[in-house]
Amino acid sequence: MTTQTERDVASFTGAVDGVRAGADPDEAARSLLERMTEEERLSLLDGDEPFWPGMPDMMGKGYNLEPIVAGAIPRLGVPGIRFSDGPRGAVIGRSTAFPVPMARGATWDPELEERVGEAIGAEIRAQGGNFFGGVCINLPRHPAWGRAQETYGEEPLLLGAMGTALALGAQRHVMACVKHYACNSMENARFSVDVQLDQRTLHEIYLPHFRAVVQAGVASVMSAYNSVNGQWCGQNRILLTEILREEWGFEGFVMSDFIWGLRDPVGSLAAGLDIEMPFAQQRARTLRPALDAAEASWEDVERAGLRILRTQLRFAAAVSDSAPAREVVASAEHRALAREVAGRSMVLLRNEPINGQPVLPLRAEHLSRLAVVGRLAEVPNTGDHGSSDVRAPSVVTPMAGLQAALPHVEVTRPASDSAESAVATAAAADAAIVVVGYTAEDEGEYVGSFDPRLATLYPPSEDPNALKELAQVWDEGPQFVGGDRDSLRLHPDDVALIRAVAGANPRTVVVVVAGATVVMEEWRHDVPAILIAWYAGMEGGAALADVLLGTIEPGGRLPFTVPRNEADLPPFDKNATAVSYDRWFGQRLIDRDGKQAAYPLGFGLSYTSLAIDDVHLAHDRDAGVLRIRAVVENAGSRTGGHIVQVFATRPEPRERFLVGFARADVAAGERVPVAVDVPLERLATRQGLRRWKVIPGAYRIDVGAHSADPEAFSITVDLP
Repeated sequence: MTTQTERDVASFTGAVDGVRAGADPDEAARSLLERMTEEERLSLLDGDEPFWPGMPDMMGKGYNLEPIVAGAIPRLGVPGIRFSDGPRGAVIGRSTAFPVPMARGATWDPELEERVGEAIGAEIRAQGGNFFGGVCINLPRHPAWGRAQETYGEEPLLLGAMGTALALGAQRHVMACVKHYACNSMENARFSVDVQLDQRTLHEIYLPHFRAVVQAGVASVMSAYNSVNGQWCGQNRILLTEILREEWGFEGFVMSDFIWGLRDPVGSLAAGLDIEMPFAQQRARTLRPALDAAEASWEDVERAGLRILRTQLRFAAAVSDSAPAREVVASAEHRALAREVAGRSMVLLRNEPINGQPVLPLRAEHLSRLAVVGRLAEVPNTGDHGSSDVRAPSVVTPMAGLQAALPHVEVTRPASDSAESAVATAAAADAAIVVVGYTAEDEGEYVGSFDPRLATLYPPSEDPNALKELAQVWDEGPQFVGGDRDSLRLHPDDVALIRAVAGANPRTVVVVVAGATVVMEEWRHDVPAILIAWYAGMEGGAALADVLLGTIEPGGRLPFTVPRNEADLPPFDKNATAVSYDRWFGQRLIDRDGKQAAYPLGFGLSYTSLAIDDVHLAHDRDAGVLRIRAVVENAGSRTGGHIVQVFATRPEPRERFLVGFARADVAAGERVPVAVDVPLERLATRQGLRRWKVIPGAYRIDVGAHSADPEAFSITVDLP
């Protein structure tokens, strides 16, 4: 005979079984909530660990070493949210480090990204988690944003497609969370900046990708630190309730960004924020007194609790009871996937001929000595050291990857760090690889110095020295590295090295490691080959060797534009406390101003000869869709991948933007049909509260290989 305690503990499991058998998740959640005490209900609404000592431990020992738990009710068997950050991989444990999302955005391959999401979800669940907080889809309005590496590119359509793929893949094993909602694209000022923008710009530029991921069924949304139009995102009723839930129909739960994600613990609940993360912090000490004083509502508590429990039940019912084996973590299969993604993401920007042959791919049989120079050649460099940092068990550097791939070639490094030594090494080699770019010191998540103003959000401690000790631990940590970039150019020493090596060896290949745009105007014409390798994950060095030696294609295409000059981009003040966002940035701004990019959005070269042909467009009026059909032809001698990109120019405002894309992998000598459907809603403009309209007029549709493709097919469609 089971005891009452045993029956209580089995409550959540029983509710999950009921939902699997067809029970209403809402009713099952309500039944669980009714069995909870008031204190248990309140505990659903924040993290389980007390702020003291949780905060000092996080700052001193490390972030997200194991799942962060919120809202567990052991008495009823409710597991709560068991959080692992991302998006580079599962931050908990020693997991597979995939290339950063900007690299994955360069693949333009949602199917591949879904496989990445499934792998990350499996590794999280295998390590005791049930929640992936790593679907980052903020639009990088300016490439100086320090966390641009965590997102997929500058166009809302690409952001939405890749974010949806990552979420759906992860949700085969765990709940997923899309972040940071909304308009979060500054790092140094993220705790203080107010983003001002009109409703059309908000809904047409900065929210469509969030809407896409939400309507695809993501479990959770994380609010941003910044404020939008004067209200902090974590307590912004317009964003959290009126748009997210009432307009988009979101049924999951919303959590705050960590520690400093809300300023009003009571008002945030009424506005639609369900969980304060990651500690029992502000709500733990203010919500109960506010309820007793009728300054907060138990109805709001119940509504949030139901959303949290319903989501947990739905997802627990949708996955297997048994988690993947722990051996899946950083497994050979997942490492191979990381290598595949890294190779498919690398973008070849330049590949000029030397003695009649393009520099790349290098032919191993023609190499006796290969020089590998540059300060990043032997650095394990997978991205920033913030909340997305994955502690991979190993990292293949560029040097290690090339040495492993060329066992019969002398792969040499300079004897010292001097430019003279690099030049001597390059001059004595058949070809030279120059690995330059950035590290976590240059760009990434940024917290900065201990801020007494933000410390007002911390609960009091019984230890009078607690704040002082926290400040000391804080300032001993890596809080001052990264942040927004001061320059979009390479370090001067890198530029000098490139020029010197190129002068010493005509077969010089520059490999750029970065998370976003690098302006290359002062040196790009001085070298025959340029490859964007990104922060390429734990297998990045192996993938780099695959691409350089021609084992695989450089499969990536730019997910942003590379301008000739920083002046061609919007202004950027990383310390601004107020900023106005308009709709003009990246390729859109360059097109509007009649400028030419160094490398336009979607650009990338191949090792084979690919072309788009036989383009046709049909307007399916009944379905409200423009149906574009094309053929990708490979006239070369090896398999290659091509992205068919569709851009539209609407009549008012006259703006050109991405409305569709499809990837095609084509064997040598073959022709592959490609279909791209463009729902007319992608051409619509916001006309008022929840109203959208396609402005009548002539729309130009361009179908090509990149935004500025001179061989693009242009078709005019008259829409009534």
